[in-house]
Amino acid sequence: MFFLSSVYGNTNMSILGSHQSISGGLHHAVEDTHRLGFDCVQLFSKNSNQWNAKPIDAEAASLFKSTVERLGITHPLIHDSYLINLASPKEDLYRKSIDAFDGELQRAAILGIPMLVMHPGSYTSSSEEEGLAQIIKALDEIFKRNKKNNVMVLLETTAGQGTNLGAKFEHLGQIMEECKTPERLGVCFDTCHVVAAGYPLGKKEEYEATMKTFDRIIGLEHLKAFHLNDSVKGVGSHVDRHAHIGHGTLGLEPFRCLLHDKRFTKIPMYLETPKGIGEINGTPTDWDVINLKTLRNL
Repeated sequence: MFFLSSVYGNTNMSILGSHQSISGGLHHAVEDTHRLGFDCVQLFSKNSNQWNAKPIDAEAASLFKSTVERLGITHPLIHDSYLINLASPKEDLYRKSIDAFDGELQRAAILGIPMLVMHPGSYTSSSEEEGLAQIIKALDEIFKRNKKNNVMVLLETTAGQGTNLGAKFEHLGQIMEECKTPERLGVCFDTCHVVAAGYPLGKKEEYEATMKTFDRIIGLEHLKAFHLNDSVKGVGSHVDRHAHIGHGTLGLEPFRCLLHDKRFTKIPMYLETPKGIGEINGTPTDWDVINLKTLRNL
């Protein structure tokens, strides 16, 4: 049996966070993280739906770093822009994406953030293999440009909508194996995406089997972050629709397994659940607080 009983245990040490808005300044994401009771934070380093990025000046970088330190927030993580597509067969978009991702890597370094998570990309009018080759070539160029930049890039598991790459563990394994600097790469495991891609997590034995498959193809040692999301759609739907914890097709068991898995107590886990106001006992409450309470109760 791959999982021994000693793997599980109620450690109460899970590092839990969420994605927060940078509206009003990068440091505001850190302040909101602390206000809501989280340990760690994920944020964009710029407007995620625009190519242009305002340079991060020394004052903004210093304020961000000091706020992180003052409030005791750990494991800050940047998510790259949704516009970037390193798998694109269109030369103009491909070059633009490389330059944009280069900028993401540099902004992470300026802010002192050690990891940058990315969606691998979409092959659109080409093929799966051609798209993977484009990603590998792009990462090689970007890392060559940034030899003194130590920020690690996390390849995110995806739902496999349309021509999106990263839904198969083999996709991420190939990128990591064929990249010239594999030590610069890790993986971010998104629970909604993994299930939508066809890897079940709903029952303990399914969780164990999926983690065993991940370990065989990629290696659990490369898993550096989690996105905790329930899924609106079911196993193999290839639909990327996040739901609140316990309010989707996954239920609570996958999250219970993760939070009790001793191998992941030092791996940060970030909510990417829908924002808004829900209720606890009839009292209007931020959904981030509700989702965090659900996770802590597990």
